[in-house]
Amino acid sequence: MYLNHFLSHCRTEKKLSKKTIEAYTSDLKQFKKYINEEFDIQDFRLIRREHIKKHLVNINKYAPRTVKRKIATLKVFYSHLLYEDCISENPFDKIRINIRVQKSLPSVLSLIEVTAILKQLQSQKSEAPNNSMRYRQVIRNIAIVELLFATGIRVSELCFLKKSNIHSDFSTIKILGKGNKERIIPITNSETISALKDYYCLFREKIDRNSFFFINRLNHRISEQSVRHLIKKISQDSGINRGITPHVFRHTFATQLLEANINIRYIQELLGHSSINITQIYTHVSHQRTSEILKLKHPRNLISYN
Repeated sequence: MYLNHFLSHCRTEKKLSKKTIEAYTSDLKQFKKYINEEFDIQDFRLIRREHIKKHLVNINKYAPRTVKRKIATLKVFYSHLLYEDCISENPFDKIRINIRVQKSLPSVLSLIEVTAILKQLQSQKSEAPNNSMRYRQVIRNIAIVELLFATGIRVSELCFLKKSNIHSDFSTIKILGKGNKERIIPITNSETISALKDYYCLFREKIDRNSFFFINRLNHRISEQSVRHLIKKISQDSGINRGITPHVFRHTFATQLLEANINIRYIQELLGHSSINITQIYTHVSHQRTSEILKLKHPRNLISYN
C-alpha cells in the first residue's frame, strides 16, 4: 500500500521521469524482499535504524554509484512516509553514510572524429540508390547525428521529439527534459537545418501521422536502443575504434562550447542541467585538453639553445 502510494505520488504530483520511477520501484522492491526474508518484516513502518544498517551491508556488493542511488531512494521514501504521518521517526536519522563515487571525465569526440563521422554518412548517402530503403535510412541517420551534435540533447529527448516541438523553419526545437522542464534550443548551422529538412521532406506523411519526428521502418517512434546501435555502427564505419554513444555527442557539444568561451550558465541552460555543479564537469575536460594542446603546441618547444 505504502509503496504504491509513494510511486503514485512521484508519478502524478512530482512528475518524475519514467526511468526514475522504474529505479525507485526496483530499489524498493529489493528492500522489501530483503527485510521480509531477513527479518520477517512486511510492513515498511516497522523498519528501524538497525535494519537499515544491515541492509547497507547487504547492498555493499554493488558499485558505489548504484549503492548511492539505492540509499537515496530509501531516504526519499522514508521522508515521504514521515511527511504523510505514516511513521513518527525516520530510520535514517542519525545514520552517517559516506559513499565515495570516483568521478570519471566524460568521453568526447575530437572535431576530426566528428568530421570523419559526417563524411562517412555523406559517403553512404551518395552510394545508396535514390528513394531506396537504404537511402531513406541514411538520410534519417544524418539528421540524427547532426541534431545530436548541434544541440547536445539526450538520446531520450531526441527519441521523444515531436514535429510540433520544432519551429516551422527548423531554427529552434523545444525539449521536454528531466523533471518535465522545458527548454528551447536554437539551431544555427545551415547544414544541420538542411539535414532536418531533407529528412522531413522524405518522411513527411509518416511523421505527420505519427507525431514523433524520428521514426523507424515500422513507422513507430525510434527507440533509444536503435539510436545507440546506429551511432555505434557509424562510428566503427568511420574508423573510430572506441565506444561511442549518443551521450558522447552531448559531452562533445558542451566541451566545444566551453572551449569557445561560452558562459557556463548558458551551457547549463542548453543542456537542461538542474545544477551548475553537473555542468562544471566539462571544465575539467576543457582544462585537460588545454594542457594537452599546450604540451604539443607551446612556442617554448620551438626554442633550443643547446
